Amino acid sequence: MDIKVFKLKNGGVVQLADKEKMQEWPIELPLLFIEYIKSKQIDSYGSAKREVEKYLDEILKDVAIPRLIAVLRGDDNEEIVLALTRIEEISRKNVDMAKPISKYLGDLLKKNDKNIVKLAKTISDNFAKAERKEELAKKRKIMRDKEKLFLEGKINGEEYAKARREYLTLKD
Repeated sequence: MDIKVFKLKNGGVVQLADKEKMQEWPIELPLLFIEYIKSKQIDSYGSAKREVEKYLDEILKDVAIPRLIAVLRGDDNEEIVLALTRIEEISRKNVDMAKPISKYLGDLLKKNDKNIVKLAKTISDNFAKAERKEELAKKRKIMRDKEKLFLEGKINGEEYAKARREYLTLKD
């Protein structure tokens, strides 16, 4: 069977490609498929949403990651460049989807192929940017909370200034 079927409570169905069929796809396609479903379609799946999310996680664990790792550890530089090009694209749009390959970037950065090294570096930089953005968001929330407490008179100016300094230091 080439499709996986999920039944909805209202009698409808959701059909997705089967994991076995995905074995035949280009190696980055399962990742793109997962990202597309999670970002664009998942909310329309109603009562099957949880089951579909579980299935997408299975695809990631059983198909997407193992196939990707096999290529990244392989010796075919052309295939590695092709895979990294697509992964770099994914990492720009949704860094979490590309995270599983982060532990393989170190080896890729040591390859003798300039294109592989360049792409691996760009992907690493995308991870670093996303991490920094996440850290800034946390600090921004803390800063808003401190500002509110300061305006309410619950903390003194020194504490507020210290929090502000930490936030501005991180922002730079």
